[in-house]
Amino acid sequence: MKVLAFAASNSRASINKQLVGHAINVLTHEIEPNADCELIDLNDYEMAIYSIDRQTEGGIPQLAHDFYAKIGGADALIISFAEYNGSFTSAYKNIYDWASRIDMKVFQGKPILMMAASPGGRGGASVLKSAMDTAPYFGGDVVASVSVAKFPEVFDHETGALTNEDLSAQLRTGLTALKQAVSA
Repeated sequence: MKVLAFAASNSRASINKQLVGHAINVLTHEIEPNADCELIDLNDYEMAIYSIDRQTEGGIPQLAHDFYAKIGGADALIISFAEYNGSFTSAYKNIYDWASRIDMKVFQGKPILMMAASPGGRGGASVLKSAMDTAPYFGGDVVASVSVAKFPEVFDHETGALTNEDLSAQLRTGLTALKQAVSA
């Protein structure tokens, strides 16, 4: 099982990146020890802001092709969305916009565990809902979701793990669903 994982944020201190790292750890130590997980950083895919003029004049950047190929090479995806003003981060949206010009089905039929974490009480609920609602139109098969509210209160930064039992159980259930979707 080859898994591509990333936080939909370009923040170096992203709590969503911490959550994705924890999810990979749980997957490889508890759910599927043979999982081959790759955690990518959106900062490695930074491109000029998408516009049809840029595409017409210079084509689609190689970094967009590289990102699209990473998705294509995976069996499953784990994505944790940061919420900026109730929506996607501009860093994620730009990479996604460029990749969608290669093929609108950016997710290429892959099963996805979608997550969101926030320091506030809603746990990135708005961006997570938007991501889940639109994923099928873009070739995504969302098999589970996890929303983590009040992240600093439920995540131990020293151990890199969730401390809330209910959230830990939700994550394990989501990772199990992801494994089952790949095996189906």
